Amino acid sequence: MFILKYILRNLFRHKLRSILTVVGIAVAVLAFGLLRTLVGLWYAGAEHASDTRLVTRNAISLIFPLPISYLERIRGVPGVTSVSYGNWFGGVYISEKNFFANYAVEPRSYLNLYPEFVLTPKEKNDFFLDRKGCIVGERLARTYGWKVGDLITLKGTIFPGQWELALRGIFKGAEKATEERMLLFHWDYLNESLRRTTPRRVDQAGFYIIGVKRPELAPEASMAVDSMFRNSLAETLTETEKAFQMGFVSMTEAIMVAIEIVSYMVIAIIMIVAANTMAMTARERIGEYATLKTLGFKSGHLAGLIFGESVLISLLGGLLGVAATFPAANWIEAELAQYFPYFSISTETIMLEILAALIVGVVSGIFPTWRGATIRIADGLKRIG
Repeated sequence: MFILKYILRNLFRHKLRSILTVVGIAVAVLAFGLLRTLVGLWYAGAEHASDTRLVTRNAISLIFPLPISYLERIRGVPGVTSVSYGNWFGGVYISEKNFFANYAVEPRSYLNLYPEFVLTPKEKNDFFLDRKGCIVGERLARTYGWKVGDLITLKGTIFPGQWELALRGIFKGAEKATEERMLLFHWDYLNESLRRTTPRRVDQAGFYIIGVKRPELAPEASMAVDSMFRNSLAETLTETEKAFQMGFVSMTEAIMVAIEIVSYMVIAIIMIVAANTMAMTARERIGEYATLKTLGFKSGHLAGLIFGESVLISLLGGLLGVAATFPAANWIEAELAQYFPYFSISTETIMLEILAALIVGVVSGIFPTWRGATIRIADGLKRIG
């Protein structure tokens, strides 16, 4: 108890230095937590992908289409329960900065495969019946202030033209990780329009979504689909939804690795700064430590005083950093809403932040503790006065 009181009395003896050290550690922990969260969310879509959904695309590249005639043949593959199809539309709303995913899909089968998109029965029925209707996620609707019944005009990039759609429903995600920043409309509307303007592009799908009975049937079904179209003019590549999404994530993997390295570098830098601060404190108090030794304090007592102060300062900074993480996450969520379905700090990230602060305190306190605990009384008393 005496040692704890001594540590607390010394903690802010040099107020400016201690406050700056605590704030520095807090900022480092905050940056570490946000960077780790960013990396985790980058992979969140793939982590929450369904085990019973497969994606079939052109084996050459996703930009090459597949004939719509493949649909019935895929349906006949053993283990397949349902099949849907669609195209990445790539439309722009007002200007290019308003980026969000938009797809032309076969509505009934697509929503059957994605039960996590929750619509009211009326909204679903209205969408099915209106060839020019569309549905959007709740977050996307909130971003642009859309309401059911509004007209939404997309400027086509892959499919040129002005595409006017009537909003027939706003879906909610069944889970927090469900994507709510996309727009879906009828593939038939796209196909019929292309029949009038670009006949060579009709009756083609950019991808097929395949539902299988059980996850363990996915490899067998994938091989069956691909072997069916081997040596055709449009060979296929079928993979799990998770593998498909990881293909996009892997394109930016180098960036994610760089962000991870930066997060560790931030902690390393603040560790050096904290170690230097504690070393300065130990040098200034060498005479005090020698005096304490003359009063009967053992080296272990001194080690506890110095090491405890280092760890306590770091933990104070760590807790301040953790507390600041939540408002910072709310601000970032508003700024990056179009890139991530959600931005929340996980319990694991909080624990890593506290662990990082603890490591900073332990490492930065090692040398000052050793120096203070091993100082000889005679050498320490020379520094007094």
